[in-house]
Formats: sequence, structure tokens, C-alpha cells
Amino acid sequence: MNTLSNLSAQNNYGKVTGKIITKDGQPATGISVSILNTRFGASSQTDGTYVLKVTPGKYRVQYKALGMTTKELGIEVLKDQTTRVADIVLELNSFQLKDVVVTGQYAPQSLKNSVYMVRTITNDQIRLRNATKIQEVLSDQLGFRFTNDLTLGTSDVSLMGITGQRVKILLDGVPLLDRGETRESLNQIDINSIDHIEIVEGPMSVSYGSDALAGVINLITKKSPGGEQLDVHARLQEETAGKQYDAFRGSGTHFENVGLNWSHKGWELGGNFSRNNFDGAVAGWMPKDQWLGNAIAGYRTNKFHIWYRLDGENETLKNDGEPNVNNGIETDAHYISYRWMHQLQTEWLINKNLSFSGAASYTNYNRRTLTTTYNTITGETRLTVGAGEQDKALFDTKFVRGTAQYRISDIFSLQPGFEINLTGSSGARIAGTPTINDYAFFVSSEIHPLAGVSIRPGVRFIKNSIYDAPPAIPSINTKFTLSNALDLRLAYARGFRSPALRELYFNFFDANHSIRGNTNLKAEFSNSYNGSLTWQSLGAGSVKFKSSLSGFYNDFTNLITTGYDPANPSVMTYINIDKAKTKGGSIDNTIYYKNLQARVGFAYIGTYSKLQTDTLNQAAFVWYPEVSSTLLYHFKKLKGDISLFYKFNGTLPTYEVITTTTGATVINLAKRSAFSTADITFNKIITKSITIAAGAKNLFNVTNVNNTSLNVGSAHSTGGPVPLGYGRSYFLGLDFHFSKH
Repeated sequence: MNTLSNLSAQNNYGKVTGKIITKDGQPATGISVSILNTRFGASSQTDGTYVLKVTPGKYRVQYKALGMTTKELGIEVLKDQTTRVADIVLELNSFQLKDVVVTGQYAPQSLKNSVYMVRTITNDQIRLRNATKIQEVLSDQLGFRFTNDLTLGTSDVSLMGITGQRVKILLDGVPLLDRGETRESLNQIDINSIDHIEIVEGPMSVSYGSDALAGVINLITKKSPGGEQLDVHARLQEETAGKQYDAFRGSGTHFENVGLNWSHKGWELGGNFSRNNFDGAVAGWMPKDQWLGNAIAGYRTNKFHIWYRLDGENETLKNDGEPNVNNGIETDAHYISYRWMHQLQTEWLINKNLSFSGAASYTNYNRRTLTTTYNTITGETRLTVGAGEQDKALFDTKFVRGTAQYRISDIFSLQPGFEINLTGSSGARIAGTPTINDYAFFVSSEIHPLAGVSIRPGVRFIKNSIYDAPPAIPSINTKFTLSNALDLRLAYARGFRSPALRELYFNFFDANHSIRGNTNLKAEFSNSYNGSLTWQSLGAGSVKFKSSLSGFYNDFTNLITTGYDPANPSVMTYINIDKAKTKGGSIDNTIYYKNLQARVGFAYIGTYSKLQTDTLNQAAFVWYPEVSSTLLYHFKKLKGDISLFYKFNGTLPTYEVITTTTGATVINLAKRSAFSTADITFNKIITKSITIAAGAKNLFNVTNVNNTSLNVGSAHSTGGPVPLGYGRSYFLGLDFHFSKH
């Protein structure tokens, strides 16, 4: 079972070494290796090897691939000697090993065994993308669309035709706070701290609450695998802004990052610090200086893990004016944001059938408008006194969540839980100091009545401080294993979303926006159905293939959107659309062959909106296509990679609510022109610790696309050309990584 060789050491410990491989002969990376009933543990490295320092004695060693397979064997460790363990072969292949998910699961689970249809963006894909913000990583994914508000410097995300606060953004399962309907938080988290991203399409309201009608985007952060380890990393990347560039300052994107992670005797300390500086030098795009930092401290044993994480962000957007030719005075507006997010999380394996996980977080976010005049002749700077020119908006949220996972038998498991979310705001643009408190209890179970059949029913009970929530929000997810390679998933979920603080109380008036909150809004409800058929080759050959065919249908009542205020057509407000629907389907295919990974997917998505005043029933589904593809190739001898990312975004139909000259409120169909984007990147290993990267982004030089919206030149205008990018850009980066185990 194991081979012993005696090698001299210089301490009172013994060493345990070995290698873990998959059944197709590949090194198994990231496998948990632990000495049972002790604090000793480690994780296998990229070549499958591991090293443990252990006090002398007889032990059992456990080898565990999260959610998939476990092996144990007995060893004896002698003082000042090394125990070499024969190669451990895990009963899974390297293709399976990469697909471990946690979103919505009772415990870390293989993607194949998950009852949910989860899409993952792996650590390799993020690394090879050489992105400076998370939006870049998601932009080429099927079903994702982004819009930019150049006046506010924010972006919003749409998933399968559903936008805004119906898409839940999570950081390790904890919701991120946004001040409005846009998901600006997505780009206010340091991408260097993200290990991988998990995307679940379709409502997850039972597990994650009211904002998860369209699905969730869960950003999973990097964590120490345990054992004795020191990691130091640094990254420097320079990128042009279209044709504009000034090295390390001025025009372009200038990205710097440094981080450290240390683990010892179960303790973990780590952190990242990044600066992301952008100077567009392109009409409409405001310069942005962003500082991002995070720190983590934790402790783990074989059965218990607790950690605290702090994420901070300071962002300044600069909208500097031109000097007045008559008096030399220019007016400058700076938008300054601060975000502090505290998290405390714990996982406790009480026994083999019962575990508990909990999370508590507090987020404080504020955004200030600082407007000044600068006299270019005298050098004097003064604060302005105009309406809204010195505004400050503050938002905070307190979040607590706890779940228990109880395995009653091989057939039946139960997961009860509770969640509390308290959100408040204040500021010059907020009417009063409102709060919205949301309390929920939820329970789900996983039932395996037959081999190859998984059924997960669930229900969430909600108490909202402002709106009468329905007595129960149900869902049911099912998975049928039709063969070793073929899986069918079918799901239904009821959704509920109460209006957010901004939609109710936020009033925003400046030169580019005239929008008023609406306290008469109704809560949203939805019924959603989705299904998928996944085929995955699991053989030991050199070619592996995965294909997924999926479809969805969402029916919304009282969907919240923006429209003209009937009492004042020059002002936008939030209104309810009586009926809104989305439906569509996609097919996604990935092939792995030796050093090649290729993916191509197609989606076809339809949207529908209707007001009660549409007595002629003129509303209809309108459709748009998407094509997405990724090509990754690793050159073994050259120790390098080439990556190509492509996305075709078809003509996007959008509904807008407008007021006609007769005062009637109608829904107008507008269209946004089709466009394509593509990026190409090269990564080359120079030494064991240093990698260089180079490439080009936005190869088709997309800047603006045409839009037929009637809302042009009005308050909160959405008409005219839509800004998507600042042109083709080029980058060069350097990455340093030192690791000691």
C-alpha cells in the first residue's frame, strides 16, 4: 500500500509525500489531503504532488476531491524520516475534476451531479483573459449583455433578456449591495481575488431571495487549501484606450496588483491590493481612478472552518470641463465612491450526516458628488453651490444567513435555513431615511427515490417590512440521469421582488437625468420554467466533449421599469408593466483535445412587454440571436498559451415606455444594431515565477452602435448611439508568482 524510505531530517517531525493522479493518468490538482482527526492537511499541486509535515505516529490519510470521490489509507510516520506513499489514483478523470460547484448546493458538488444547471468560468479562463474587471470576463458569455451610462460611469448587466436587480450578484454566496438598478458592484470587486465564477440561470428565489428572479452570478474567491504554504503574487498591466496611450499615467488603462497568502497550522492570512486607473482620452468616457483592497483571516481544521474577509473600494470618476474663454474658469465634477464590505463565514461538519454553514455581513457604500470651479488664471478652486452639485448618498445593508444540511438517509436530505436582510439609505437625493427589512425562512430537500433521479423541492417564507409578500415562494428542481453521459434537468420556480430603495425614494436631477422615485410601485411576481439536456463524454481517451441544450420561459407580473411620469412628461419615473415575458433557448458545446479547448454556443432569446392600456393587444415577442466562442491552446514546449474570445450580439429589440403628444402612455419597440467583439491574448512562461502577457481587445474596433429609441434628448435619455467601447486596444502585462510549500 505504501513504500517507506528513510531520509534524514532536521526536526522532530516526519514527512509524508506522494502524488495523486486521475484515472486518465493526469496530475490531480487541488485534491485535499488530510490526516484524519488532526490539524495536518495540504492540497496537491499542479503536478499532483503533496508534502505534509506530521508528528510521529500511526494515522489514516484521506484524499478528497470536493463533492466527488474520497480515498483513505493507513500510514506510519517516523521521526526525522520521510514516508513516501505510492501514487493515489482517483476514480475520476481530469475533465470531471475541473467542474466543482458550490452555488445552491448542500456541499461542494461535481457539476455533473448538481441538480441545477450551473455554468462555470474557471480560474484558467479568467487568468488567460488578462481582464482588469469582471465585466470583461462575462461579456463573451451567452445570454449576457452590458450597457454603459457614461454620465454615471456605471454598467448594467442583462442575463437571458432580464436586467437590473433581477440578477443577483454574490461574493462567496453573500449579496453585493448596489445603490440602484444597475449592478455597478460587479466591477467594484478586485478580479485578482476571484478564483472562478458560477452562473445559475433561472430563478433561485428560494435559496437566495427576491433579487434572484433571472439567476445568480456567484464570484468565488481564492482561498488557502490548508497545510503549510506561502504565496506571493504581483501583476502589472498596461493597456491603450483605443489609439490613445501614455505609459503608466494618462491615456490608457494602468493596472497594478500585489497580494500575499500564508497558511500555517490551520491559520490563514492573506490579502490583495490593486489600482485600476483609466483615462479614456475618448469623447464621453470619464477618467476613473479605482483602488481595490481585500484582506482575509481564517482558521480551519478537518471539520471546522471560519474566516473573516474585508473588501474595500475607493473610486473617483472625473468629469472635468473646459475653461471658459472669457474668464478662464472651468467647472469640474468628481463622483467619489467608497465601499466597505465585512464578511464573517463559517462551515462546521458536526458529524457525517449533519453540517452547518453561516454568514454575516455588513456593507457601507456611499457616493459623493464634488463639484468645483477652477480658475486657470489665478489657480483658485472653489466649491459650487448649485442644486445637486455637492450631494452625498449613503446606503448600508446588514445580512445574516444560516443553513443546516442534514442527511437523513441515502434517499433523503434536508436543508432548513433563515435569512435576514436590513437595508437603509439617506442623502440629499433620498426622500427621508427609508429602510427595507426582509426576513425569510426557507427549507428544501433532496430526494433520490430511484437510482439516477434527484428531486429538490423547496419553499421560502418571506416577511417584508413594506410589501405584503406572498405566504410562500415554491420551487422544484429535478435531475434525471438518462445514461452515464446524458442528464436531463427540469425546473419551476415562483419569484417575488419588492421594489428597491432607489425605485421608491431616489430622486435624481442633473443636466443629463431627470428621474423620480415612485412610492406607489407594486411588487413583482414571476413564474419561471427551464430545462436542459447535457451530454458529456467521460471516457479515458484524449478527446472529451460536452454539449448542453437548454430552454427557458419567464412570465412577469408588474415588472418594474422606467417610463415617463404621466403628470410631467419631462420627468422619468419608475412604473409597473402589467405583463412581461422572456423565453428562448441555447446550445453550448465544448471540446477538449490534448492541449486544445474549444467552445461554441448559440442562443435565441425573445422578450415581450404589455400595458393594460394596450386594448388592441399589439404586443408580441421580439427575438435576437447571439453566438459565442472561445479557443484556448497550450503550447507545451514553448510554455505558452494563445486564447481567442469572440461574441456576436444580434440586433437587440428593447421596449421603452413613452408618453405620446396626446398624453397616452404606450410601449414603443426600439432596436439596437448588431455588433461583434473579439479579443486575442498570448501568455508565455518566462521562468518558474514570471509570466508575460500580450494581446488585443475589441478587435472589431466597436465604439457606438445605432439605436432607434424615441427617447432622444429627453430626461434620462436612452436614445441615440449607444456607447459600448472606446475602440481597439492593446495590452502588455507581467505576472509574478512565488510559492513555497
